[in-house]
Amino acid sequence: MRIEHVAMYVEDLEAAKQFFVTFFQAIPGDLYHNPVTGLRTYFLSFEGGARLEIMNRPEMEQAKGLKRTGLIHLAFSVGSKTGVDSLTEQLKEAGYTIVSSPRTTGDGYYESCVLGFEDNQIEITV
Repeated sequence: MRIEHVAMYVEDLEAAKQFFVTFFQAIPGDLYHNPVTGLRTYFLSFEGGARLEIMNRPEMEQAKGLKRTGLIHLAFSVGSKTGVDSLTEQLKEAGYTIVSSPRTTGDGYYESCVLGFEDNQIEITV
């Protein structure tokens, strides 16, 4: 069994899509729009087969915060420590907040965490 995809609501669908295309080489599918509910969605595909569905609709609730319950971050493996360092620096230069700089965690991961689009936490790891 495997997770088929993860979905998340976003305020600015096009900006979220561009974030993942620019920094994580996502390949976006076509825009889906349900005119009855107002739902708009893109499926983003990543190397290795992972998929993320980004979506929005007229009525959404705000529940952000780094210590909220539920899904807290998306983690992307970039393949090397150099890749973690480089992508973290690119995101910093693009104006995103670095939550934690590249480091080896207590459980052995080399990672950084960045607040990406709409303050969603993105973990970058080997």
